[in-house]
Order: sequence, then C-alpha cells, then structure tokens
Amino acid sequence: MSIHEWFKRKQKAKEPVQTRERLDIPGNLWVKCYKCGQAIFSRDLEANLKVCPKCQYHFRLTAGERIRQLVDEGTFKEIDPKVRSRDFLEFKDSRPYAKRIEASILKSSLSDAIVTGTCQIAKQPAALGIMDFSFMGGSMGSVVGEKIARLIELACEKKLPVIILSASGGARMQEGIMSLMQMAKTSAALGKLRETGLPYVSICTDPTTGGTSASYAMLGDINIAEPNALIGFAGPRVIEQTIRQKLPPGFQRSEYLLEHGMIDVVCHRKELRLTLSRILNWFNER
Repeated sequence: MSIHEWFKRKQKAKEPVQTRERLDIPGNLWVKCYKCGQAIFSRDLEANLKVCPKCQYHFRLTAGERIRQLVDEGTFKEIDPKVRSRDFLEFKDSRPYAKRIEASILKSSLSDAIVTGTCQIAKQPAALGIMDFSFMGGSMGSVVGEKIARLIELACEKKLPVIILSASGGARMQEGIMSLMQMAKTSAALGKLRETGLPYVSICTDPTTGGTSASYAMLGDINIAEPNALIGFAGPRVIEQTIRQKLPPGFQRSEYLLEHGMIDVVCHRKELRLTLSRILNWFNER
C-alpha cells in the first residue's frame, strides 16, 4: 500500500467532528468580583448597591448611580452642566488632549469629571458634588476646581451644607500648572465656607489620590471613607521605591487611615445615606 493510499484510508476512518450549539448568553448578565472572584448576577449586584455579597467589595459607581442611591427622588438640581475643559496648552501625548476630552464625554455622557448641584437627603437640603472616575480617571482639572468653587459659593449664598464624594487619580497632567492651581482654589473656597459656619462633609471613595486627596478631599469637618478605599497622595508602589522599605499591610486603605486618625468614619455603602442624614440633622439642630 502506498503512503498516499494509507493517509486516504485513515481520513475516511475518522469519526465526524461533533459540534455543540453555542449558547447565546448576554455578556453583561454576570459580573466577576475584582477582589474575591465571585460571579455575581448583575441584577443582584445592582440591588445590593454594587457591593459584592460575598466579600463586601465596593464596586465603583457613576455620578448618576450615586445620586439615585443618596438623594431624595426628584430633588437633585444640577448646576453648571455645560462647563467643559479646553485644551489651552495644546497638549499632546499619545493623543491630543482635545481628542481625549471628546472621547471621555462620549463614554461617560458627562461634561467633566464632577457633577454638582443642590438636593435633599432625607428631606434635608445640601449642596452636593460627585466625582466620576469614568471621566479620565476622575482627574482634577480647571473645570473640576471651578465647579467645586461655584458649588461652595452657592452653598454660602443659600446657607447649605456641602457634601463632596471624591473618586480621583489626582490632578490632570494635560492641564499642567492650571490643574495644580485648583488645589489652592478649592481649599480657599472651603476656607470661606468655614467662615460662614456651614459644614463640609468629605466622602473618599476608591481611589482618592494625588492632588485631590491633598486638597478638598481631606479638608472636611467630617471625613468619611468607604471600606477598603485607596486614599493617599502617591501610590504605595512609588512610596516603596522611594523609601526602599516595605509598607505595612493595608497601608493607605480606609481602615488604616481611620486607625491613624486621618479620617473620622469608615462607612459601608448601605449605611451612607442614613449616616449623612444624621450628620446633616446634627448640624441643623446646633
């Protein structure tokens, strides 16, 4: 038998390949927890305020989700919704800054990395600012600083307490010194708020780092943090490389900062609305 005939015979002897029908399951039906790896049904995760039911990992939330969770329905009134960043430095790295802004607006449906407005929380009025990490990593540029300053000015005018939820990678490098100036600008605005005797509650979520943590995020009359949130100026890896020492476990996490007096409360997301309600009520009764 020739080699050609032998191969032909072997091919005939092969059993036909069996194919299984592929199940068409939507990709957004299940979510995998970043911390414990648990597969969570999307609806269950939403019902649990985007907190893993197994390990209590707090997923990041958009500004819209925060408003729905914390604010009395129908009471949020946004201010300065159309203020947008400009590429005044004509900055370009791998992409022009102007293109990055446009892409972030399309991705997040926001004009910049913070949403500000007035609202009621458990029937108590407040001026509210919510940072959204989905817009360029929640970076603080000139628009973020301006919107926070305007929010505080409005609060002083209307005698409202100020609440800001931070989620940020720090100052926006594409705006250079202009972004760093927002640290002084927001801090000065909060100084004016304090002169009026109005309270400021800062809520740090994961992550709150860089220029944001070095300014308004840590200047609250009451500083609150979500569990296990990364809070600090430089990242742990950068610090370790600089000081050439191993950092202690849990360094720069909420619980570590609470233990060392940097924040006042570590608050689970399920209790945040009630906690804010009690704080506002306490200040109102003074």
